[in-house]
Amino acid sequence: MLDGRQNDRIRWNCRRGLLELDIILGNFLARHLDHLDQEQMELFKELLAYEDNDLLDMVMERAEPVNSQLSAVLEMMRVS
Repeated sequence: MLDGRQNDRIRWNCRRGLLELDIILGNFLARHLDHLDQEQMELFKELLAYEDNDLLDMVMERAEPVNSQLSAVLEMMRVS
């Protein structure tokens, strides 16, 4: 479970320059943030380090992630 400060930092990092990503990430946060285990949280943070267009391409399945472990979190984002 995240403390309030970590939660705020994650939410801030989810604010993106692309409206599509804002919507996808906002839905993901609402549905999953409080339920992610430590590994999923680390993978989510890794995803947030990607540039907007690269992240959107992975979410939209137009590109494969370099780290195959990211696929599980990406799938959660797709169904959010």
